[in-house]
Amino acid sequence: METTPAKLNGINQNASAEEVDTHPQLSEKEIQIIIENWLRILKIKQGWINDFDKIIVKYIKYFKLLKTFQECAHAITSVQFSCDGQKIVSTDNKTLRIWDTSSKEQIQTFQHYSLIYVAIFSPDGNSVVCSEQKIIRIWDLKSEKEWMTLEGHLNWILDVNFSPDSKNIVSCSIDKTIKIWDINSGKEIKKLIGHTDGVRSVQYSSNGQMILSSSSDKTIILWNIKSGEILKQFKGHSEGVACAKFSPNNEFIVSCSFDKTVRIWDIISGKELKKIEGHLHTVHDVKYFPDGQTIVSCSYDNSIRLWDANSGKEIQKLERHSHWVMMVDVSPDGNFIVSGSLDKTIRIWG
Repeated sequence: METTPAKLNGINQNASAEEVDTHPQLSEKEIQIIIENWLRILKIKQGWINDFDKIIVKYIKYFKLLKTFQECAHAITSVQFSCDGQKIVSTDNKTLRIWDTSSKEQIQTFQHYSLIYVAIFSPDGNSVVCSEQKIIRIWDLKSEKEWMTLEGHLNWILDVNFSPDSKNIVSCSIDKTIKIWDINSGKEIKKLIGHTDGVRSVQYSSNGQMILSSSSDKTIILWNIKSGEILKQFKGHSEGVACAKFSPNNEFIVSCSFDKTVRIWDIISGKELKKIEGHLHTVHDVKYFPDGQTIVSCSYDNSIRLWDANSGKEIQKLERHSHWVMMVDVSPDGNFIVSGSLDKTIRIWG
């Protein structure tokens, strides 16, 4: 059973020169034609023609390194885009930082008393919620003041998430519990118990009716928020599940694990649809692109990988980090990726 989060001792490495994009440049019209033909074939025939698959993958958006932030003095534990894509929030040791995506400059910093494990923007982008050991802190970005703390967990809080309407926050902890909080009152309004080991990730569905959680007990649980009951439990990973996320349409789940795999699940049937292998070490974070067609994952093998959500095939591998990649996020328009690593750098890809 876990007693502390993953080791966060980073190493200091300078970023190398920017990548040169040697891939052919296509017009938007040409790309659209290729994608349309791809979708037609998917509807007509199940399975893939290997050569055709290679051609299509070659012309899907190719990501290259655009910017490396090296201002952080410690290992990066989390990164996330704001809902409008104009800002990025990151955490390293006791510091929470806000970055402007246009200028790619740091614009705000907030100091904590101890290690911050994760931070996310509210849906309106006006505040940030973060976990500091057993405490949840909420910062108002306009006043730059802390306006609420939430306490109740008995061990490290590993994830937090806003409800779509911004009225509630859900948190999960090594103490095996999930808690739902009312932001106006600052009170715990519900506790979900079902996991038998530390809970590593939580997420609201886009309709606000369900919560998804993953745990070191090797399972994923889908919860009914109103009743607090377990709707489904997904089993298949051979080691702890580091993260689980909904697809944009709430029909599928993507998960990643210490067993080095990424898996896709059907929410209705509860069945595992695909087991995706390729990473050489723990896969620590995973999520869908906004269009639901691509999945991005990051790993302790220092890489970020893009996968086709339909075929499970690897589309691209991004290798510029020199240590474990802890978290990855995709911009709302799907054009950019941000990653944070124990090498003390934040990288933007596009």
